[in-house]
Amino acid sequence: MKCFLLIGSALLSMMPVAQASADNSMRILALGDSYTIGESVAVESRWPLQLVDALSRKEVKASAEIIAATGWTTLNLERAVESAPLNIPYDLVTLLIGVNDQFQGKSANSYVNNFKRLLQSSIQYAGGDANKVVVLSIPDYGITPFARRYNPTRISRELDQFNAINKELSLQLGAYYVDITPISREAINDVALLANDGLHPSAKMYKQWVDKALPVVLTALKK
Repeated sequence: MKCFLLIGSALLSMMPVAQASADNSMRILALGDSYTIGESVAVESRWPLQLVDALSRKEVKASAEIIAATGWTTLNLERAVESAPLNIPYDLVTLLIGVNDQFQGKSANSYVNNFKRLLQSSIQYAGGDANKVVVLSIPDYGITPFARRYNPTRISRELDQFNAINKELSLQLGAYYVDITPISREAINDVALLANDGLHPSAKMYKQWVDKALPVVLTALKK
């Protein structure tokens, strides 16, 4: 099922309910951009849905609700979440956002303020428990074929700066942090980690994200 949000003149797929909630299942809210909505991969290959599958293999019943769209900045996500019909509290909230802030030339100071508000909101969506929030670092698209038309070195440097910000804020506020950026950089040697568009992760890379995040998620769900 899909709901839609109109931002300016762009009609964006905002909130696919990725998997129907089951009684007594853990409810996951996944917030982000193209990396969370799974641009250029099949629906079942989106990382939040792969996470649900991985949890099921650990005998943990879960469902995922996604609020994300390709091209969203921190401000886009904030506005979308504010207007979304959320069923609070969630058992787990994941947050991965910032690549489009960098791509659009937003300042680090702007990112600090916007990301902090989103993280604080994420904690509230998790019932006020920061231990129920998992932040993922921003992947480095500077190593992708897409980035060759820009400045790959600058992209990687600026994303490192943004990731230093989101990591510091996550630790300050008590959320879990999973650094998947090194995984994204492996795509320079393994093209199978990229989708056909030469920019976004493939299902294979998303699985590696899930493998790294799963122990943290299991710990958070048991808190």
